[in-house]
Amino acid sequence: MTDFKSLLVPDKGQSARVIHVIAKDGFEPWLKQQSDRIRALAGAAQFNGKAGELLIIPGDAGADWSVVLGAADNPGVWSLAGAVARLPEGTYRLAEGNPGDAALGWLLAHYKFNRYLPKADPIPQRVLLTADPAAIPEIIRQAEATELVRDLVNVPAADMGPAELQQAAEALAKAHSADLRVTKGNDLEAGYPMIHAVGMAADKKHAPRLIEIEWGNPKNPRIAIIGKGITFDSGGLNIKPGGSMRLMKKDMGGAAHALAMAKLVMEARLPVRLHMLVAAAENAIAGNAFRPGDILKSRAGLTVEIDNTDAEGRLVLGDAITRAGEDKAELIMDFATLTGAARVALGPDLPAMFCNDHGLAAALSQASVDTHDPVWRLPLWSGYDDMLKSDIADMVNSAEGGMAGAITAALFLRKFVPEDTIWTHFDTFAWRASAKPGRPKGGDALGLRAAWQVLKDRYSA
Repeated sequence: MTDFKSLLVPDKGQSARVIHVIAKDGFEPWLKQQSDRIRALAGAAQFNGKAGELLIIPGDAGADWSVVLGAADNPGVWSLAGAVARLPEGTYRLAEGNPGDAALGWLLAHYKFNRYLPKADPIPQRVLLTADPAAIPEIIRQAEATELVRDLVNVPAADMGPAELQQAAEALAKAHSADLRVTKGNDLEAGYPMIHAVGMAADKKHAPRLIEIEWGNPKNPRIAIIGKGITFDSGGLNIKPGGSMRLMKKDMGGAAHALAMAKLVMEARLPVRLHMLVAAAENAIAGNAFRPGDILKSRAGLTVEIDNTDAEGRLVLGDAITRAGEDKAELIMDFATLTGAARVALGPDLPAMFCNDHGLAAALSQASVDTHDPVWRLPLWSGYDDMLKSDIADMVNSAEGGMAGAITAALFLRKFVPEDTIWTHFDTFAWRASAKPGRPKGGDALGLRAAWQVLKDRYSA
């Protein structure tokens, strides 16, 4: 784990390098105020104060120097992240103001997944000072939650099966004196038949399970956070092509988000009764795998005809949502790497957000802007419910033809949400195919901070 607490500390006047951030369109006024020596240096370095450009300015003493940084086009979380990798190890403060949200990007720019690189060079530590010490704990919490998502998703499936997701939940529950309950293997068959069906073809090492954490005062409002934990998705008997299977270690990205959200809730001691559920399974291929044409009975009693075994995530979530509703949660929030259709519609950076409450949806949309953690609402269009009709069961698990795939998947989940319960569903990619400042290629938290902001606003005492 990255020691984020050592990288963001209160400014008590300690020695530090100064970072001057030049506002957009502020380069010429800044340059006019500089000495001939600095103007010559800027010219030689072709420094024009554009977004992300960085210039080291020597001071009068040999070891004395400062930094000039072109302001980002969209100031926010990532506005300092790009500079971190180019700065030497040391301590820094902004010449004017506090880093604010940009401190999170500063911290996350130190993240590197090196579990399988034992000889990797240590990451230089750049410490950022802030005169707003009250903001530090929340920024650290968000950095650690993001790191948890990244680490869990980046680990390959051989080392991140349902058992390892359970271990992550056990560590989290122990750290916060929370209650942990696990229903595993054949014990799922009676109570959680869809989770059992999806995971029964995996070997015993990767036996499916429903992992539950409960925490907080039972008198507080009850919320349920649910994550899809398909630790590897072969597609089942509707086997995926090789190119589509390559990244399927990340199909437990929803579980990683749910665990990270539970961590945020408990560490911030949000006044709620938390119920976190992870439906964990490997969608494997074997003689006992569930088949196209099979009919599964869900925990809710609804029957589901299997049209495609590669539409398995919604099956395990259906049972988990049903379980959450049984305890009268007033809000259910689920995270899942559910459909390729969401990525076709919105691309890799925009999680699709579905919500049955306009007020909550509006709050999530605004929070996504405020936190620089974008999500985009797609409709729960009831007119497409007919696409899920079956001639011989209550519904199919996957609509024919592939049209509106993200919407029909969300509509499938909605069938398991109790009436009058507020529910939101995030269809997230949980992955970055290419690096950006503070966001390396690999697993990532997408939509987590926006959702967390809404929970804080909604439930903070």
